[in-house]
Amino acid sequence: MQISKAAGITALIATMLWLSGCTQETQNSISRSIQNWTGTNGVLDVYAGEKLVKRFIKIDKLSTAYGTNDNRPRPYRYGYGYDDRNFNFKVDKGEKKVYFEFSDYSTSYIFYENDTN
Repeated sequence: MQISKAAGITALIATMLWLSGCTQETQNSISRSIQNWTGTNGVLDVYAGEKLVKRFIKIDKLSTAYGTNDNRPRPYRYGYGYDDRNFNFKVDKGEKKVYFEFSDYSTSYIFYENDTN
């Protein structure tokens, strides 16, 4: 039993050392992969100026679009979430799961995890 505990600690230390050698971008990518695998309770608030105009809730992840032929990132994000029409952070009757997209150029938005539910 003591050997497996030591092996686990050794593996943890080796992983931490390996991650410390990665770029920040790679570390963020690994973190997103783990988070996507475990799931999140994401919220996307969309603003027009200072006014909240749209909220999507229960989002697992936001994805960056990539070109079909050149595989280069496109200037918009997309995902699936519930359209929270009354901004109460709950899926109410009539609020359906929808696909959404938003541009990097024209939209002010905040994406965060809802830890209240």
